[in-house]
Amino acid sequence: MLVTGGGGFVGSAIVRLLADQGISTRIAGRNQYKNLQQLGAICFVGDIANKNFVENSCRGVDTVIHTAAKAGIWGKWKDYYQTNVLGTKNIVETCRKLGIPRLVYTSTPSVVFNGRDIEGGNEHLPYPSRFLCHYSKSKVMAEKIVLTATSPELRTCAIRPHLIWGPGDPHLIPRLIKRGKERALKIVGSGKNLVDITFIENVAHAHILAAKSLKKSAVAAGNPYFIGQERPVNLWNWINGLYRELGIPAVNARIPFQVAYAIGALLEVGYWLLKRSKEPPMTRFLAEQLACSHYFTHDNATRDLGYKPIISLEEGQQRLISWLNTGA
Repeated sequence: MLVTGGGGFVGSAIVRLLADQGISTRIAGRNQYKNLQQLGAICFVGDIANKNFVENSCRGVDTVIHTAAKAGIWGKWKDYYQTNVLGTKNIVETCRKLGIPRLVYTSTPSVVFNGRDIEGGNEHLPYPSRFLCHYSKSKVMAEKIVLTATSPELRTCAIRPHLIWGPGDPHLIPRLIKRGKERALKIVGSGKNLVDITFIENVAHAHILAAKSLKKSAVAAGNPYFIGQERPVNLWNWINGLYRELGIPAVNARIPFQVAYAIGALLEVGYWLLKRSKEPPMTRFLAEQLACSHYFTHDNATRDLGYKPIISLEEGQQRLISWLNTGA
């Protein structure tokens, strides 16, 4: 089995879980990962935008789990396109060329986010007609490439985990802690919005379930699947609960959504004119994400893949706090 982006947060969790199950794994990534090589993983170093590298990495495997992506909500379109769109196209075309029968793609709920509340949404939600960040647009394009490629010879599906968190998180949790310590975070809107969050081991578990499902039957072929915890959380209560455990002052200051959205728009224009590569502290997309509810039903993943969280919300929080306090 090949895991693209196998050295990343999601990819490495998948590799570790596969190793626990005795499944040999290759990694296609930008570096060597000694900690994963010690588990038996073989590293191929390169860029998935390079088709020759993709073919060399894929040759001889029977399943590809494609997690590699450029994340974030700020940057140049060509960078998102190269990795997320062209890289995914290379993966699909290589699977076809080499006769690889299974492909699981790591997508995101951002592919259906339209700036309004989503409460218990399912996989029938349409792709939005407008995009406020290159990440969402590129992930929609990539997901379409994967799902429309499904065939009797190549079964594909997409996993859409929301707000991935847990020990080792290099993205969400560090950003929240940094902003909390700087007192730079405000409640946007009513503060009543509910969101899905997904513990990292549950994300890895869902991907492996998807690969096994595609091997057994075509039930999941061509389909996307939302996954998350056993229930959504109030975003701001969850953030303040984390801060309380870490001795960081709670977020109490508020800002109306319309004001945050306008500030985000102004900052985007200013950063674009000044050609700043650093992400603005507020964007229109971020304002919508912080103000809106966005949680989904996981019924289809449960029915087709057998997905249920293997780590509960409470256990995940305990593991996270332990890691943040001890580094282990």
